[in-house]
Amino acid sequence: MKNESVIKLGKAVKRIREQKKMSQGDICRATGFDRAYMSNIEAGKGNPTLVTIEKIARALDVSLSQLLK
Repeated sequence: MKNESVIKLGKAVKRIREQKKMSQGDICRATGFDRAYMSNIEAGKGNPTLVTIEKIARALDVSLSQLLK
């Protein structure tokens, strides 16, 4: 069974990224992450570390709590 919080995080990242008219490539350039890795995060796969989540929040210019809501 997939972890609900990872799925929720992925949906939040995608929603905020799209609201800000950013592509996955934009986030990848800002974080240094590979596009496949970002795609997996948005799909709720994998288990990103807190440091990873912080980098994504910074790239999206949102607080950590906004991503984890």
